[in-house]
Amino acid sequence: MKFPYGIADFYALITEGYFYADRTDRIASIEEAGKHLLFLRPRRFGKSLVLSMLENYYDVARAEEFEKIFGHLDIGQNPTPLHNQYFVMWWDFSMVMTHGDIEDIKRALHDHINACVRSFITHYRGRLPQEIHIDANNSLASFQSAVDAVSRTPHKLYLFIDEYDNFANEVMAAQLGGKDRYATLVHGEGILKTVFKTIKGLSRGRGLDRVFITGVSPVVMSDISSGYNVARDISLRQQYHDLCGFHESEVAGALEAIGKECGLASTQVAEALAMMRTFYNGYRFGYGDGPLLYNPTLALYFLQNYREECAYPQAILDSNLAMDRNRIEYIARLPHGNELITRALDPTNPPLIGELANRFGVEDMLKATKDQPFLASLMVYLGILTISDRDAVGRLVLRIPNLVIRRLYVERIRDALLP
Repeated sequence: MKFPYGIADFYALITEGYFYADRTDRIASIEEAGKHLLFLRPRRFGKSLVLSMLENYYDVARAEEFEKIFGHLDIGQNPTPLHNQYFVMWWDFSMVMTHGDIEDIKRALHDHINACVRSFITHYRGRLPQEIHIDANNSLASFQSAVDAVSRTPHKLYLFIDEYDNFANEVMAAQLGGKDRYATLVHGEGILKTVFKTIKGLSRGRGLDRVFITGVSPVVMSDISSGYNVARDISLRQQYHDLCGFHESEVAGALEAIGKECGLASTQVAEALAMMRTFYNGYRFGYGDGPLLYNPTLALYFLQNYREECAYPQAILDSNLAMDRNRIEYIARLPHGNELITRALDPTNPPLIGELANRFGVEDMLKATKDQPFLASLMVYLGILTISDRDAVGRLVLRIPNLVIRRLYVERIRDALLP
């Protein structure tokens, strides 16, 4: 059994025989949910693999490989009519450089989108009826040229945007001039707002049919507001609660298989599961009372090491999950952060909010009163807190999901708050 730690390429994961917890049964539901979708999960929680799954399913260039990729999976037994019916393009905003002034960042974003258009041209060479023109100074013109080319085929374009808020969040958290540079990106005629206005415009019968966006929080989407007010946020809908993450039964099955390979006693396997439950389990996304989820990156880190060594990894905390210092300090500086962290660390007095906020921008957090849920909601989206249950009057009770998060995030934020 091979574990795909750090692998977000669905094609490689399936064709090279890696462990996979099938989530293809959600594809039909995602298809029906809408044409502009936003899906939010904490960093390193498997969002890119979801996009890669959809990319492989809808890509017209993968039609002859459908059985090879999906035949043994749930969707392969009952595919939707739209499988392999789209040209697909992928943007990954985590690749956009955030150093320098605002013009440097704009240049980096244009360069990234142009690079994606060039990859699109290469991938679909021979399938497009007209040339796509690359404008080195205006990647949105390049993108429009690609959409125009697709519109002259029997198919349409499906655009995937991974980590839509990554580089904007990096700018926002910067120590020097972060707030002003962020505002320049998302407000008025800022480049990020302009990008999403272009996407919205090209989806009005111009050839761009579907958009699926992943990110960590709704903050940036709220701040670009009217630039892209057509996206439906499906993050808290119960049918997508486990679109990312593992059930305990899936983790237990993998541990049992490793136990057989390594010749371990059933008590040793049970002890390993108990340890993983303490350190990696505990996430709930949405308001249902479904089973708690394991962080997939942490679980795969443990499982890979456990299989290779037939023993626990030396370090239970995977340092690759750690948040950088700028973001830790940014969260610590937000109003009411001290009280929230203090309560999160006290299980007898946990944070309480009425509902998760899903439309709030940076200014909302900076000007929030003590009883507003913006910072607590942000911490839920970041995976620092999670929903536990409701109290007697219906308020959401929040808690730290597990020991890894307590040590990697919450205690570091607390330390940043100290004078």
